[in-house]
Amino acid sequence: MNFKRNFFKKIIIASMSAVIGLTGFALAGQAPSASAATKADKIISLGKKYMGVKYRFGAPSGVTYAFDCSSFTQYIFGKYGVKLPRISSTQATKGYKVAKANLKKGDLVFFTTARTGKKIGHVGVYVGNGKMLHTYGKPGVMYSSINSSYWKSHYVTARRVI
Repeated sequence: MNFKRNFFKKIIIASMSAVIGLTGFALAGQAPSASAATKADKIISLGKKYMGVKYRFGAPSGVTYAFDCSSFTQYIFGKYGVKLPRISSTQATKGYKVAKANLKKGDLVFFTTARTGKKIGHVGVYVGNGKMLHTYGKPGVMYSSINSSYWKSHYVTARRVI
């Protein structure tokens, strides 16, 4: 009787281990990138809804009548559970570094500005095809090429936070 009980326990444990292992293998191969891509698309889609909303340096967190670059990224990422600090230079310490050649939708891209000199002073969201969604100056929330002469010469780094 004891032999049968131990035998069946081993079969059940081996079967459960196989099911758990195969499930983990399937999830490891697809789910993380698929969910990250979906989250990036949702964040970008939300950001697009604010096209043309005016730029205001120091705009408060959580408002949508005006944004500065980092309040914009903080707001749209926050709506999808990604908590970012309020300041662009601090946002540049989150997640992990990504080479410009390996940018994916939803990556944060960071730049210097005339106001900040050699320090990070601007952030945008990479949307693919060499473009970012961000807010800066008169047009407010807009698309810009990260390879335009200005942004290319002020590029510092990129971070993946999703």
